Amino acid sequence: MHRRAPPVRDDSSVNRGLRIASVALITAGLVVIADVVATLAWKEPISSAYGSIQQQRAEDELADLESRFPARPDLRKVARVHGVRRKVRGLAGLFAQRIHDGQAIGRIAIPSIDLDVVAVQGTGTDDLEKGPGHYADTPLPGAGGTTAFAGHRTTYLAPFRHLDALDPGDEIDVVMPYASFKYRVERIRIVDPSDVGIVRDVGHEELVLTACHPLYSASQRIAAFARLARVSFFALGRGRWSDP
Repeated sequence: MHRRAPPVRDDSSVNRGLRIASVALITAGLVVIADVVATLAWKEPISSAYGSIQQQRAEDELADLESRFPARPDLRKVARVHGVRRKVRGLAGLFAQRIHDGQAIGRIAIPSIDLDVVAVQGTGTDDLEKGPGHYADTPLPGAGGTTAFAGHRTTYLAPFRHLDALDPGDEIDVVMPYASFKYRVERIRIVDPSDVGIVRDVGHEELVLTACHPLYSASQRIAAFARLARVSFFALGRGRWSDP
């Protein structure tokens, strides 16, 4: 009686399957490594792509807002106010009545760290995905007191990634639909997240930019403090003012 020979195992199929699995694992590993390297070297790629889309929408919102404010009735309300800063303060008060959380409200430019970005009203999660957000419980630029903005350092375009590279004397320009403001950096501080004293009134108009610190951690905050140096307003056909 003849015994049936055992089936021959197809080693080539097994090896091919192992090769496919190995290539897949290696590819996945390289993707993860590339993402980590990109994040460490620059910013988180996926959220940055989404942030770019949101920032473009904010650009469009800001352009529309600038075409509508200040309108002639707004300018008439401050026409008899003496002094550029007083006129601008009046316009800032009117502007505050027209804006809402998540809306584009102006632009922040810091030449020394190559930043030029649209800022929005509010510091909620959705707000900061669009760009730096204005702390709604602080005055708008020009309204008097301390104005504060928060921004990401590693995600959603990471607008405030290089706050730690600012030096005293560096310029920060904030351009709102009703006026432009030039600030000069005075100092950088690392503070606890609960330190609300950094946005207190200091007796002059101040700008505070905040972000998480260190990178990839929310254990502390980095804050850049800048003092207002110049205010100017210009609207084609509607008036031009500049402080001394």
